[in-house]
Amino acid sequence: MLSRVNEKIDKITTMIIYGKQVCLYALKHHTSAIKTVYLAKKGLLSQPLFDEYKPKIKFLEEKWAQSMSKGGNHQGILIDIEDFEETPLSQIKNSDFIVILDGLTDAGNIGAIVRSAYAMGADAVIATGVKKLYYSAVTRTSSGALLDMPLLVKHNIADILNELHQIGFVSYGASMDGEAIEDTIFDKKRILVLGSEGEGLSKKAKAKINKKVSIKMKHSFDSLNVSAAGAILIHRMGYAIR
Repeated sequence: MLSRVNEKIDKITTMIIYGKQVCLYALKHHTSAIKTVYLAKKGLLSQPLFDEYKPKIKFLEEKWAQSMSKGGNHQGILIDIEDFEETPLSQIKNSDFIVILDGLTDAGNIGAIVRSAYAMGADAVIATGVKKLYYSAVTRTSSGALLDMPLLVKHNIADILNELHQIGFVSYGASMDGEAIEDTIFDKKRILVLGSEGEGLSKKAKAKINKKVSIKMKHSFDSLNVSAAGAILIHRMGYAIR
């Protein structure tokens, strides 16, 4: 029999994700990581998924769903899933294409970039200039792509670039004054560095990157949103290789 949760839930040590799209992705692709499926509405899961997860499903009242999602748009489904584990740098070094985030803090932009990176063939993402990321939020805004994307947080971008340059990586920083992306051929071992939403590339990044690249605009405009620019650059860097 399915249990019903009516009491306040305030001691959950694993990661909570919510929203139909990201939860369905996790249910279909990360079965072993699922701890509990919380439903505030009936009929959200297909019959096969409902039957598969029946022992882990708990119904809860709307007020507790709102509490667990901290007022977010949970769409009637929340999942208690294993905490996200960062990928060690030693493993990321075996990649060909790495995306480095230089001081990005907005979970929406980070999630969108992770989604583009995973969809278009980047091997790993490194977030720098921050102490930590809220992985539940990034998982949600990446539509679940973070669950399959190697990611690491390292505070100092200069140290990371030095270490990667020493093993043959070439870094390309997104900048309005860079070489046009359509004219650039990229090295096989390549890094795309995306600057923060407001400031762009940091001084530390500018001092270390090997080359700047830009997206040519058809009309006069300051710049694209970092996640939109990131998607274009990631796509181009996935194919235009020496």
